[in-house]
Amino acid sequence: MTLSRRTVSRLLGATALAPFAARAADVLPIFDAHLHYSHDAVDVLPPADAIGLLRKAGLKRAMVSSSDDDGTQKLYALAPDLILPELRPYRRRGDLSTWFKDEGVLKYVEERIRKHKYVAIGEFHLYGADADLPIPRRMVELAKQYKVFLHAHSDADCIDRLFRQDANARVLWAHSGFIAPAEVVAVLRRHKNLWCDLAFRSDQGSGGKVNAGWRAAFMEFPDRFMVGTDTFTPERWHYVIEHANFSRAWLADMPKDVAERIAWRNGESVFGGMMSAGG
Repeated sequence: MTLSRRTVSRLLGATALAPFAARAADVLPIFDAHLHYSHDAVDVLPPADAIGLLRKAGLKRAMVSSSDDDGTQKLYALAPDLILPELRPYRRRGDLSTWFKDEGVLKYVEERIRKHKYVAIGEFHLYGADADLPIPRRMVELAKQYKVFLHAHSDADCIDRLFRQDANARVLWAHSGFIAPAEVVAVLRRHKNLWCDLAFRSDQGSGGKVNAGWRAAFMEFPDRFMVGTDTFTPERWHYVIEHANFSRAWLADMPKDVAERIAWRNGESVFGGMMSAGG
């Protein structure tokens, strides 16, 4: 499945989605902490159309990374008020499973981070003891040097190792580790500078009701969670609007202040000023 121009036009113009336009004052804004706009998405979804979809979804901000970085830069150039760039250490999709042993990746990241401004390095895939290899260690050093976050698609062991390298690191945990909420809470209790995105998870609740385990996690750490879509393939751009509305549906079952924090206030508080304030 690919995103044709006809499909994009339909998504942008669908009258059924009009109530969710960003201008609607009664619609909960969304800070999407996990989006990708990689080279294959650029090929089928022009930057202006991608920005149009994000605005149609009612996104207040969108954290975007891409393989390679050019897609991210195209979106940021068009909408610096909306896009928060992340530097993904992948020059191409194939780097996903090899980047942490590839000196070429390190050179690429060092060149890009000197040239452009970012809020995070990532999203990157890294697990367990691989976090202690020389290239990931250098990524932790670069994050500290440039005062940016690490956006880690990782297991809990890797998260612990990143913080052992730099106790003051700031980490956004992609997909909340794809583990149960009680396990997420245990890791959050260990690390005060850890935040979690909920990208590509649907277990928060159904039928407008939040899962009890997640409710407990959100109530204990209302300032540590953010939502995200994860457009890891071009087809996932079909779901940006749908996912924003899915998030609004289950957040409506939370206390209003907690819902607003998870929906957009946490992201805005943590990342919103980084591009203008220097991190």
